[in-house]
Parts: sequence; structure tokens; C-alpha cells
Amino acid sequence: MLNPFKKSYSSEELSLFRFLGRNKLFEQLGYGEMAEFVPHMYLRSYKANEVVFFRDDPSNALYIVKNGRVTLQVDVGNDFQHLTTVKSGEVFGDNALLSETKRIYSSVVSTDSADIYVIPQINIQEIFESHPKIKAKVMTSFAELYNQYTVNIFRAYRSSFGFFDLSQAYDEQ
Repeated sequence: MLNPFKKSYSSEELSLFRFLGRNKLFEQLGYGEMAEFVPHMYLRSYKANEVVFFRDDPSNALYIVKNGRVTLQVDVGNDFQHLTTVKSGEVFGDNALLSETKRIYSSVVSTDSADIYVIPQINIQEIFESHPKIKAKVMTSFAELYNQYTVNIFRAYRSSFGFFDLSQAYDEQ
């Protein structure tokens, strides 16, 4: 039996929900939960080599690549080391889910152009305050992502024959 009071979504909204659902942070959310983010998603266009943010900038927004690619890099002295390249459907700047954080890497558009959804941190926090179940689901996915990052760091450390001091990762600053 059909529920006449069930919210229906436009084909554009459904397409956006499928797009969001491809990402780890949003994959556990239902359409109604994803819909909470939609009014706060701003589509920005970037050009080749345009910086989205620099390391140490305040983490004021979460970014989702609609199309194009963004290179994440860390500065080591006067050089930049490639961390990864983010493509369509992938998120970066995810530490914006945490209050009062700064960027730990820089991000630069690596294709001729890129369209990127920007979700301001203030709006994310408002959603989390109003919808604790959404917060729980997103933060669980966030923890799973960071666990995978840690696994990857340990794997890289083992394969590099210990060329860096891993204990620095756990020292207090």
C-alpha cells in the first residue's frame, strides 16, 4: 500500500542522492537524511591549478567533487608531496566534521576545471545538532575512514623500512 504522506523527490534530487550515496560519509543515510544537506550544498567551479584550500587554513567546509579532479598534497620544506587525487563522488576536507580544526594538507585542482560541492561546517553542525541519528551515522563512517587512513599509514611505514619515526604520530603536541 502506498503512503500518500511519504515525501517524493524530483529526478534531480534522486540523482543527487545517488551521487552522495556513492561516498563513504553518506552511504548509510537514507534519502530523507541526505535531503537535510541539500539546501547547504553550494556548487563552485574551479579552474586548473586553483587552490581550494591551503594546509593550516581553518576547516570551514566539506568538499565533494562533482566532476574534475583535485590533488591533495602536503608540503615538506619547499616541496609538495602528492598524497592522493580525489575524483567525482569523493570527499575531501572531511576534518570539517570536527569543530575548530585546521587543514592538514593543501588541495589543488589538477584538471582543466572542477565542479565541487561545498558544505559549510556551520551547516553541518546545525544538521548534527538537530538530527543526532544523522550525526551518529556520518561520524561512524568518518571513524571508519580514519581507521582506514591509519591502516594505510602503517602499511606505508612497513614498506618504507621505517624511514620515519612512527611514534611522532602518537606524541602529544
